[in-house]
Amino acid sequence: MPADALSLRTVDVTRYVTPLREGGSLPALVEADDDFLYVVKFRGAGQGPKALIAELIVGELARTLRLRVPELVFIQLNEAFGRTEPDEEIQDLLRASTGLNLALHYLARASTFDPLVTTVEARLASQVVWLDAFTLNVDRTARNTNMLLWHKELWLIDHGAALYVHHTAPDWAEQQRRPFPQIKDHVLLPQASELADVDADARALLTPDVIQAIVALVPDEWLLEPDRTPTEQREAYVRFLTSRLAASETFVQEANTARHALV
Repeated sequence: MPADALSLRTVDVTRYVTPLREGGSLPALVEADDDFLYVVKFRGAGQGPKALIAELIVGELARTLRLRVPELVFIQLNEAFGRTEPDEEIQDLLRASTGLNLALHYLARASTFDPLVTTVEARLASQVVWLDAFTLNVDRTARNTNMLLWHKELWLIDHGAALYVHHTAPDWAEQQRRPFPQIKDHVLLPQASELADVDADARALLTPDVIQAIVALVPDEWLLEPDRTPTEQREAYVRFLTSRLAASETFVQEANTARHALV
C-alpha cells in the first residue's frame, strides 16, 4: 500500500462483552457496529493515550515490515457504557475512555505462543527482534511473549509498552541512540541469526514517507503534551524513528552481542 493511502477504519462499540484481566491495562473484548469482535485498548487506562500511540505506530510499522498483526481500528466508546457497567473499576475506566480508542481485531481460538512448543524460523525471529529493538519494545519476553498462533501462523499483539522513552523527559525524541539492554531478554533472540540481512530489508521498506504516513494516523486527541501542538508532537515521533533507523547498526550490533552471549 502506498504511504499516502494508509488509513484505519473507525467503528463504534455496540456491546461490552468481557474484560480481559490478564492485561495490566484492563483491555476488553467488545462487539462493534460491523458485527466483529475487537480487543479494545482504552485511552483511560494507566499509561494513558501514549500506550495507544505506541500500539498504533508499532503495529503499523510491523505491518509494513510484512509481519502479521491483527487489523487495528479506531473505536468510538459512548459514555452510556460507563453508566451501565456494574464493576466500579471498569466503570471508571469506561468513563475515562469516552471517545476515540484503539482496538485490534479479535483472533478467535488463537493460542498464546509458547517458545518451548513452537520453533520460529531464523528470518521471522530476526524480523521480530529487529522491530522490537528499533521501537524499544520491552514486552516480548518468555514471561509475556505478546505473540499468538492463529491458523499455524505467528501474529504479533500488544505494542503499548514500546517507545517507552515518550513517557520520560520533554526531549525524549532526541534519545535516538539510546541503548536497549532489555533486548537480551527477548524470547526470540536465540533464533535471530539473520539480523544483518533483515536490517537491510527493513531500512528499504521503512522510507521517510512511510514513517511520516504512519505517524500521521495518530489522532489529535491522543497528543496531549502541554505547550506542544499535535503537529509538533507528531514531528517528534517522526524525528525519533527516522534518526533511530538511520543508526540501526547500533541496535543491531547490540542485539547480536546479546545473542552471542546466549548461544
